Amino acid sequence: MQLVKISIVIPFYGNSLVLKTIELLDKMKFVDQFIFISDKETINTKTKNLIVKSPHPLSNKVIKYICERVTGDYIIYITDQGWLEVKDNTIEQFRKKATNSSAGLFYSDYFVKSNNVLNKHSLIDYQLGSIRDDFDFGPLIFLKRSALQSSCSELQDEQIDSLFSGLYQLRLTISRKFSIERISEPLYVFEKIETDKSAEKLFKYVDPSNRELQLEMETTVTHHLKKIGAYLKPGFKNINVKENNFSVEASIIIPVKNRVKTIKDAIESAIAQKTNFNYNIIVVDNHSTDGTTEIVKSLAIDNENVIHYIPQSNELGIGGCWNEAIDHSKCGRFSVQLDSDDIYSDGNTLQKIINRFYEDKCAMVIGSYKLTDFNLNEIPPGTINHKEWTSENGPNNALRINGLGAPRAFYTPVVRKIKFHNVSYGEDYAIGLAVCREYKIGRIYEPIYICRRWEGNTDASLTVEQENENNSYKDFIRSEEIKSRQELNHLKQSENN
Repeated sequence: MQLVKISIVIPFYGNSLVLKTIELLDKMKFVDQFIFISDKETINTKTKNLIVKSPHPLSNKVIKYICERVTGDYIIYITDQGWLEVKDNTIEQFRKKATNSSAGLFYSDYFVKSNNVLNKHSLIDYQLGSIRDDFDFGPLIFLKRSALQSSCSELQDEQIDSLFSGLYQLRLTISRKFSIERISEPLYVFEKIETDKSAEKLFKYVDPSNRELQLEMETTVTHHLKKIGAYLKPGFKNINVKENNFSVEASIIIPVKNRVKTIKDAIESAIAQKTNFNYNIIVVDNHSTDGTTEIVKSLAIDNENVIHYIPQSNELGIGGCWNEAIDHSKCGRFSVQLDSDDIYSDGNTLQKIINRFYEDKCAMVIGSYKLTDFNLNEIPPGTINHKEWTSENGPNNALRINGLGAPRAFYTPVVRKIKFHNVSYGEDYAIGLAVCREYKIGRIYEPIYICRRWEGNTDASLTVEQENENNSYKDFIRSEEIKSRQELNHLKQSENN
């Protein structure tokens, strides 16, 4: 039986842990070739090696160079800096999977080593909607050379020059030609050099210092959506927000469950709004048991525009509470978000939001917010304004990123037709994607909302399992949205023929 040949692609900029990985891999029987992405002139290995000198290891020039020069039947592409413990059995497991599968790219769960302790790090399955640029494959991906080279030939034709998005381009191209498969068992150990702080990692995709990277990623995902028939051309349905009769112009919607520490601040923030129109506040009290109900009841007695509503169902998530509110007989022309642990920046927030609806003739408005701790002290990264959004391509780029911003507000007749998913994570993202499929979204880029980070937040101190569940659900949302957009484009094409 002919020995399988493996090419190893690895970024190396002098770190001792990476050098330890190289020394380990150099002893393995399957390894036939190293391709180093490095600033070094030479790297000593027993195995033949090539060095790609580049300060940009993820550029498409580097990816194309690798494609042209790999000699192995399979490629192990190491994407992160650290120590990677890979054994012959690791490679054999990947090889067996690849031999019996038509997929072109494989990845697996792994162990994370920290302070000499091993913890399993599970990943999630790849879906049609797994097109965000930060999808977690772990630090090692396993590629068939046939998949790599056929996809690279398409990259040559695309001519999308990049410094940062080469690997992202390659992955999306492979996904159009082959399936991508996860092996749901840990096949290696990884010790990372350093770990991103959670807040910086969570909002990395809107970091202004990454603007050039953001534009490259947007260009790449837009090209991908065109290739799979899910691209939305500029142009939206006309909408007249003055139509229909409502008892009030706007309703501030506050779903709440067990927020005794914060609900009073939220409602008082809503009460303090100064407007030239009538509005009310619909508090959907989702069967609180910690004293929240009593606080809401008291505020509703003292303020006639506060509606304390307790739904009949005990099975509602945040999205289900929103559906109850927008279907309420007293819901206004516009439905405006206020989470139960957040507050508006000042008394002008609601007026600014409603003004934007009339100025832009849009079905949804999204503002900007400032991150603070519980005591309203600003914390990194500060203001989140999603300036990556453009009216021309925002609906397409929205499928790449993990959120659209806050606060969110809706023209009620439109959102009544679409409805929220009855979940407590991702329901806001899903409704935003559905709205921008056909309607314009207006933006406010100054901070008009304060988002408080504290231990009670739904995304505070998440475990790996919780992060995986959230990310998998958002990928599902994207998958369903891509299918809807493909169907919409197919229908439009049929009508034009």
